[in-house]
Amino acid sequence: MVSINEVINGKKTIEAAILEAITEARTTCTENGNNSPNCAVAWDIVEELQAEKAHQKQAKHRKTALEDYCEMYPDALECLIYDL
Repeated sequence: MVSINEVINGKKTIEAAILEAITEARTTCTENGNNSPNCAVAWDIVEELQAEKAHQKQAKHRKTALEDYCEMYPDALECLIYDL
């Protein structure tokens, strides 16, 4: 069974958890029927994991062109930081 705590604690990647949840949802729906409550819950878990993945992707800091440039050329004049 997929545990969101494993993803949060870094024991499992979100992608691996999504794939496992999809497999579990398909198995649950095959065993209990596509209209069963268990099937609906299993697909809800998949949706929540996918939403978390999207949220994590949006939360990542997007570097500016200047930040990329300064990583490549840390001694460039544009990248120097002075303490006043």
